Amino acid sequence: MSLEVSAVVRERDVDVSFTVGDGETVAILGPNGAGKSTVLSVVAGLLRPDVGHVALDGRELVDVGRSRAVTWLPPHDREVALLAQEPLLFPHLSVAGNVAFGPRSRGQGRRAAAATAARWLDELGVPQLAGRRPADLSGGQSQRIAIARALAGDPRLLLLDEPMAALDVAVAPALRQVLRRVLADRAAVIVTHDPLDALVLADRVVVVEGGRVVETGSTREVLSRPRSPFAARIAGLNLIAGLVEGHAVRASDGRVIAGIADIAVPEGERAVAMFRPSAVAVYREPPVGSPRNVLPAIITELEPHGDQVRVRSDTLAADVTVQAVADLALVPGDEVLFVVKASEVALYAI
Repeated sequence: MSLEVSAVVRERDVDVSFTVGDGETVAILGPNGAGKSTVLSVVAGLLRPDVGHVALDGRELVDVGRSRAVTWLPPHDREVALLAQEPLLFPHLSVAGNVAFGPRSRGQGRRAAAATAARWLDELGVPQLAGRRPADLSGGQSQRIAIARALAGDPRLLLLDEPMAALDVAVAPALRQVLRRVLADRAAVIVTHDPLDALVLADRVVVVEGGRVVETGSTREVLSRPRSPFAARIAGLNLIAGLVEGHAVRASDGRVIAGIADIAVPEGERAVAMFRPSAVAVYREPPVGSPRNVLPAIITELEPHGDQVRVRSDTLAADVTVQAVADLALVPGDEVLFVVKASEVALYAI
């Protein structure tokens, strides 16, 4: 399965092109008003571009403004499911009825649709909610039901528009892991302004600013070495990937970094340790006192970063004061120690 998207919407000053590979999840990152949701609306069939081309596995969904012939498939004929910020469940239907709606719309009989709904409710871990009405659900439960409803229709492409935006911060981590599991090997596009959503869910990132694609690449590459202003503002994160050992991640080069997991990450699973440069201190000698993560590094560059200096190695960065740089006499090529408290490190399954 592959998706090709090219869309020009002049009224909103959007001109965006990108692709999604077979079984790939692509995150579209950008500030509010950048055109992210406009792109999803074009793909979903909710907005007709002035000029545009959308093809799903070679099947033309949209071809507008490029020739005399116009292709415009209605939303229900695209095999595309859109999961919006709000669950938008049908209030008059039970949870099971909501999830069965997609299969019924595609021609399944009542019994087969009920079986499909039951299977997806079980997959999302909420079979006990089947008989409830949407008004009786929490925000996290409603969003899980919305995911089940979207997937029950067996779409070839899943579109997610800020799926965590309306959720309480305590609920979002568990739902991220649910999405990570159900999106595995499934073609999907997720719109978000949260780098954590991209880190946990996406294989690749497309950064959109001012209605244009300004950066694209693997999620880890964009978040650890951003090139566009927006990506630099939200990212610049330190990321160390490896396998889980207890409450730590062991990288392939032998580095071990301890941290705190938002939810339990199984032993031996792949995970990433994430921490901000502002949480890192730079030392010449190993520090004394409470246990901390101590990571050897060779300085590759020093660059101004607001009222601080960003000290970079090949893979990590630390933000320190100008006075600290002077006191330590830091220059590129120096061997130093990057030190960060475990409480400042978050561990996420990937």
